[in-house]
Amino acid sequence: MDQVARKAHLTKRAADEAVDVFLNEIGRTLSKGEKVVVSGFGTFRVVTVKGKTVKIPNSDKFVTIKSHRAPRFTPGRRLKKQVSR
Repeated sequence: MDQVARKAHLTKRAADEAVDVFLNEIGRTLSKGEKVVVSGFGTFRVVTVKGKTVKIPNSDKFVTIKSHRAPRFTPGRRLKKQVSR
């Protein structure tokens, strides 16, 4: 967070608050089932994961996992380029 504050010429508290608001808005939007596109960075979306039965390793027990929604992230072109350097 120190780098965000320094590069944006903000106090640490203001940088913390800005990032917190940003992340909360992403979460709020995803909870409504909508996708969030951050240009150049990537896309956050919600997918529905089907329920399934899985075997617990080192045991003969099986557990049923219910169908649920889960967040997914697809990186954007600029982020992919930065990481691949």
